[in-house]
Amino acid sequence: MKMQEKIDSALKILGIKNFLIGIHDAAFPSLAEEDLGRGTPYSDGATEFLEFARSLGFNGVQLGPQGITTAANASPYDSSFFSKNQLSLAPQALIRLDCQLLDADKTAKFTAGLPADSTRVNNVFASVAIGGLTGEAWTRFRREIMQGKSATCNTLNNSFVQYCRQNYAWLERDALYQVLRQHYGDRTWKLWTGGKARLDKHLFAPFTGQEEAAIRRIEDLHRQYSETIEEYCFIQFLLAGQHKDLQTKCRQIGLKLFGDCQIGLSGRDAWSAQSFLLSDYVMGAPPSRTNPEGQPWNYPVFDPDYYSVEGEDEDGSSDAVACFVRQRMDKLVDEFDGLRLDHPHGLVCPWVYKVGQDDPFEAVQNGARLFASPMVTDHPALIKYAIARPDQLNKKKPRFDDNWVTDLDDQQVHRYARLFEVIMKKAKEKWSGLDTIACEILSTQPYPVKRVMELYGLGRFRVTQKADLDNDLDVYRSENAQPEDWLMLGNHDTPPIWRVAERWFDERRSARQAEYLARRLGVPEEKRRDWIEHLSIDTDALVQAKFAELFVGPAQNVMVYFTDLLGSIETYNQPGIVSDDNWSLRVPRDFKKYYNEKLAKNSALNIPKALALALRSKGDGVIAENHELIRQLEENDSC
Repeated sequence: MKMQEKIDSALKILGIKNFLIGIHDAAFPSLAEEDLGRGTPYSDGATEFLEFARSLGFNGVQLGPQGITTAANASPYDSSFFSKNQLSLAPQALIRLDCQLLDADKTAKFTAGLPADSTRVNNVFASVAIGGLTGEAWTRFRREIMQGKSATCNTLNNSFVQYCRQNYAWLERDALYQVLRQHYGDRTWKLWTGGKARLDKHLFAPFTGQEEAAIRRIEDLHRQYSETIEEYCFIQFLLAGQHKDLQTKCRQIGLKLFGDCQIGLSGRDAWSAQSFLLSDYVMGAPPSRTNPEGQPWNYPVFDPDYYSVEGEDEDGSSDAVACFVRQRMDKLVDEFDGLRLDHPHGLVCPWVYKVGQDDPFEAVQNGARLFASPMVTDHPALIKYAIARPDQLNKKKPRFDDNWVTDLDDQQVHRYARLFEVIMKKAKEKWSGLDTIACEILSTQPYPVKRVMELYGLGRFRVTQKADLDNDLDVYRSENAQPEDWLMLGNHDTPPIWRVAERWFDERRSARQAEYLARRLGVPEEKRRDWIEHLSIDTDALVQAKFAELFVGPAQNVMVYFTDLLGSIETYNQPGIVSDDNWSLRVPRDFKKYYNEKLAKNSALNIPKALALALRSKGDGVIAENHELIRQLEENDSC
């Protein structure tokens, strides 16, 4: 039996349904002959990494948002909802097409010029290289089609035409935005000035009396930039094809493919969605235990006047928000086997604050819940949107407190769940089982959100590195989890667990962690004292035990971010700061050698031994029944 099969068996015994590795597109490794300075899940190097992940026992991969970012903001959580990032296009796949859109020599000229360090994203280089190669691919494609020389290109063209027809609604508006952004000096739409900027800024939400002018302007843009628009659509078509290939590969490997449904609208999406967005409020994160200052995200907020309640608004006139969300979900459920929902409170009961304030942190700290503010005097505009009544509020609590709302009837819960229901209906149409939805609920879970999660039987995230060991009820403690929850050491926004463990040691908290883990892992009394002493001074051993804790339960879903797996001490993203280091870390090209060298020093996550430790925690009966499996897991020293 291969080690992968032994790990699969151990996960089944422990009741773990999902064991996912988390990695964003740009972080994937590439082979030397295909590396253009940025990772992509569609590359040959990515395929090797995914096969490696499966060999370690992972049964799924969690990607990040895949949309278009800007030069000023590399965060995928601010990227486009519908269009994929062209920097994720894999050149080798274009070379291998029957209708050859690239030649190897052309690609080699770019890969040869890449700076030596392949462990960091080089967006500038990638933009130039991908721009040149996509331009070449588009020129070749059009030339072959126009001259009628290639039957394979004609077949590809037929698929392209069908793709454009099926995705026309979002393709047109995204392509027009791209054209206009370039026209106005590559600036976001709010900064467009001069000429027809006033009309262009509101092209899909024209002022009264400007409706006909907007239609004519769209027609003019199609005539003036027809080839540019078509090229934009063609690149999205190529990316969609490569994504389909990724889905096939993952299924062959044995990995479920999870997507990421970010909560923040990009400038591209906000531009086209203006007609059903609030103009005077934006969304942020309220103060919390782990982030007492709050986070002024400045994300647009859907206008509740354009929500619809099931059974109302038969003409669909007030259903614009639900239609938009439904359109997005149609695309996501077609592309993935499961979905991470980013900050579900933004769909259920968003924390909002007024726009245009001098101090955004003061503004977000003094914000309010969009649907739970029936009597907040400094936000009178929110009163009409309230679902919770004044008598259902605990006015002794701050309004960002999880228990600000104390009670809701079933009808109110369904009103809170209006957008969530759109997502769940689409998910149920495509996928089976609640374990296909992962809800990123972190340190706070407002009562309305809690009720909506209970309505659908969904769990929350438990980031165990953040657990407060002095509070038995802390949400991040793994023993407080429910079976539907998701456990993880950390995520893309946290320091790697290896760095956290060093901090525990420096702050003399490692012994406290070891004592806690000894109880969670059922270390026998006669061995406990020595075990705790060892972990108190050996941070690597402490991390391995902290990792094993994830599998003890009761949660049935475990997620590991790639930085923790590989023993990295570099943070992938440090929230709240703008830095070139954020979102730029990549898996090393020689990741197998890198991982095994780290594993030999006990400074990368050892999955077999963690599972063995978790199995031993289940008591003598499980140990006796699985003695040979545990022994084999414990003896494994390399992957």
